[in-house]
Amino acid sequence: MAKKPNSNVDKIVKKVNKEFEKTSSQIESLINDAMKQFDTLQHQVQDPVRKLLKEIDELREREMKRFTDEFERRLDEFHELQSSILERLGVASREDIRKAEKESKKELKKSPAPAASKSAKKPAAKKAAPKKAAAKKPATKKVPAAKAKNAVDRSDLTSVKGIGPATAKKMKDAGIASIDQIANPSAEDQEKLNAFSNIKGFDQLTAEAKKIN
Repeated sequence: MAKKPNSNVDKIVKKVNKEFEKTSSQIESLINDAMKQFDTLQHQVQDPVRKLLKEIDELREREMKRFTDEFERRLDEFHELQSSILERLGVASREDIRKAEKESKKELKKSPAPAASKSAKKPAAKKAAPKKAAAKKPATKKVPAAKAKNAVDRSDLTSVKGIGPATAKKMKDAGIASIDQIANPSAEDQEKLNAFSNIKGFDQLTAEAKKIN
């Protein structure tokens, strides 16, 4: 009695396995069919789209070419119409107008030339008189300047700004007895002057002496 249930169970398991294998194979076949159909559908969709895009590009190129041709044709017609209108009105071309302007400018430049030369001569004669008057003025100024220079005592060292009576006495004792020795010192004079380098404004003594000189 125990063997019969086992045999029945085995039979049931075998049947279930067979049915499972059948269903799995059917599912796989269905999936494969679906993928094939999807691929075919995708190709069917892509091909028309590609064709449509190609046709659009060709149409655009044709229209652009037609537009440019039409534009050039209309432009040529416009130029022809413009030239014909100008010829009817008797209007000269731009080159002729430029030539006429250049010739008129040349004539204008030639005509006022004599008047300009005459007007240039008159001021020259008028300017000669002020020059003589200007030449007289420096003569009056030179006389007092010469007198002022002659009035300077070259031995008076206190005339130099920055040198007082005490410093002037010391300089004379050292051998600096003239303003010229301060204004244009020799090597020996410079050594003597360096002894007074502690004086306030020593660096400016030569410049101040040259002002007097």
